[in-house]
Amino acid sequence: MRPRYTVVASLSRLHRTFLTAPSSSDEGFDFIFYMTNKAKSINKALNDAVPLCNNPLVLKIHEAMRYTLLSGGKRVRPMLCLAACELVGGQESTAVPGACAVEMIHASSLIQDDLPCMDDDSLRRGKPTNHKVFGEDIAVLTADALIALAVKKLASSTSFGVSPERVLRAVLEMAKAVGTEGLVAGQAADLAGEGMSLEENEVGLKHLEFIHIHKTAALLEAAAVIGAIIGGGSDEEIERLRRYARCTGLMFQVVDDVLDVTKSSEELGKTAGKDLIAGKMTYPRVMGVEKSREYAEKLNREAREHLQGFDSNKVAPLLSLADYIVNRQN
Repeated sequence: MRPRYTVVASLSRLHRTFLTAPSSSDEGFDFIFYMTNKAKSINKALNDAVPLCNNPLVLKIHEAMRYTLLSGGKRVRPMLCLAACELVGGQESTAVPGACAVEMIHASSLIQDDLPCMDDDSLRRGKPTNHKVFGEDIAVLTADALIALAVKKLASSTSFGVSPERVLRAVLEMAKAVGTEGLVAGQAADLAGEGMSLEENEVGLKHLEFIHIHKTAALLEAAAVIGAIIGGGSDEEIERLRRYARCTGLMFQVVDDVLDVTKSSEELGKTAGKDLIAGKMTYPRVMGVEKSREYAEKLNREAREHLQGFDSNKVAPLLSLADYIVNRQN
């Protein structure tokens, strides 16, 4: 029998993750409490968005969607969407549909990334990957269904207090993050870089950053920008948050690459060392582990600089998020 994931199981796993999270460097702000409460809102909304149904023709797809959506995860992207919305003066409830949409896109990308024709992985968040449980055919359809649901959720469920122009702008931002300006381009470049000899590769770091600006940073960027658009942010505020999120997204990947070669599969909840075996271009492979860590610290400083001038209380979650990402251990 296939496992059925619930919002309770997802929250329990998330709580264990944040018990080991680094504490906030911003005095008086409880990052773990903030992150856990935002995740609770998102997980409930995701649970409601993909209910189990009685139609046997749809049930299997919904089970597969729920399996990946509710199987844990740090909820960094939806939290970023909510925090950006609140930073520019919006309400959390207004941004929840957008935050859910971003997480649906993220879940879709994980399913696709793990497929045998892509990175061919069997472990994700400490559990068998989607195609290992439901089969490759259902996994592909599930990824498609999540993308479609994300568009529907963002376009139809965003509060009526948000102008149609801003809703359309948010949808276009999400679409850009998914296609050849985002995830698709990054994954294609990632596949092309497998086994590439660094001695023969003239673009080196530029090629690597193209991969991760598109494959990783694009969706974090979209999360922040969508939140800021929905929250009523000015063009200047939106662009500052875009630059912050791009630095944060690159930092996320640099740290991810370092963890891949310094932690075990049990610690990571996914197959460790797999990028090295596959000959993928990673930051430790291009610049070494220590210089990769230094680069992550540099990106953290740059990310924080882009937030200067915002309200000190409202910006605390984003400052703490950057610190959490650079210090995370899984």
